[in-house]
Amino acid sequence: MSLRIFLLLLILSFATLDVVSQKADQGGNTKVLVKLQPLKIEYYTLQNGLRVVLNPDDSVPVVSVAVFYDVGSRNEKPGKTGFAHLFEHMMFQGSENVKKGEHFQYISKAGGTMNGTTSSERTNYFETLPANQLPLALWLESDRMRSLAVTKENLDNQRETVKEEKRLRYDNQPYGQVFDLINSMIYKNFANAHSTIGSMEDLDAATVEDVKEFFRIYYAPNNAVLVISGSFDVEETKKLVEKYFATIPSQPAPPSVDVSEPEEVAVKAKVYEDKLAPLPAFIDGWKIPPRNTPEFKALFLAGKLLYDGESSRLYQKLVKGDESVIQIFGITDERRGPSAILIGALPKPGKDVQQIRSQIYAEIKQLATEGPTPEEMRKLHNQLINDEIRLRQSSLSRALRLGEYALYDGDPFLANKELEGLLNITPEQIRRAVNKYLNTENRSQLDVLPAKKQ
Repeated sequence: MSLRIFLLLLILSFATLDVVSQKADQGGNTKVLVKLQPLKIEYYTLQNGLRVVLNPDDSVPVVSVAVFYDVGSRNEKPGKTGFAHLFEHMMFQGSENVKKGEHFQYISKAGGTMNGTTSSERTNYFETLPANQLPLALWLESDRMRSLAVTKENLDNQRETVKEEKRLRYDNQPYGQVFDLINSMIYKNFANAHSTIGSMEDLDAATVEDVKEFFRIYYAPNNAVLVISGSFDVEETKKLVEKYFATIPSQPAPPSVDVSEPEEVAVKAKVYEDKLAPLPAFIDGWKIPPRNTPEFKALFLAGKLLYDGESSRLYQKLVKGDESVIQIFGITDERRGPSAILIGALPKPGKDVQQIRSQIYAEIKQLATEGPTPEEMRKLHNQLINDEIRLRQSSLSRALRLGEYALYDGDPFLANKELEGLLNITPEQIRRAVNKYLNTENRSQLDVLPAKKQ
């Protein structure tokens, strides 16, 4: 049985799938047509401005709660970097009715899991619990939205925690600086270019007053989205949301952010000497259109063809074929403003870095000239369908996707159109987007060299 037939049979076994079929369009391209039962979504706003997304699904007796705040590194100013990430830590330091460390304890003892993340675009916090523990999650999230304990003790403690994280993950790791460096080369606008984790100097300079003001501006209900996905009663949950969140006061809207960029990258080439790197490496970056646009979607699919997984072009060419690299990697950095594609490699000892880079460019040029093959498009469609089915099986994955569409686009119902939108991207759209944005000299090249021993 072929992989393709197996995947289609697998998909047919799920109740969420109604139809899988194929047809050729006028250009002769084969399209996979998938009709999924839409996710059940209810979307409304409390009087204080909190946007609420409900996604009931009783298939598994668990529930996930996610709170998205519309604040990331894009909102930071020079001299005040790292605040968004600092708050990801501060939010676990206690509030009016929850002592320091108790958030973790409550969730763990209830049989749940939790975490939080920060990006350029947002900060989010999430829990997954047995369904009967939904009131606990809502109480915990509302208490820290209402009354976070911003004290000098907590600030000093978490400032040192973040600085230690920076040392471990960035400063004292081989190649730990490369992603921050390449972003600073791609983007000219400070809002896009600076590091999410921030600088040591800015973290040291942060005061309690700075942090309180940051919390007041950005951690208000009118700057947040609450998502609940999983097994719950809708009407009862609405009452719980009203009970815990409705009395939290709103705040004036945060200042708008200018993330506009010129077309050209900020810096074309740079050499970085890494004192911890055992081998030379490189990473290149291209500036591409914002998320959720047709060209971004085409480039996202092009990225899957070029560097996503062992069947990708670059893996087959450089790892399996030439055996010239230890690792090939690529990232499609999704942002509301100008986004980016990053491609890098760790060559094997003695292999020529520029030759490997040239082979990557050659693959990009071929994709820009000939477009993806019919077999690649079939593989791509299978991957997209499989990814969608797997995502729908997880209440947390659903909650995170719904939260992003609600926060970024004001429309969580777009989650029901995402797969169809990707499947409708044609080979010609992929070819044109690659030719316009990747098959060009408008790119940033970062070479990483092991620092010379003194």
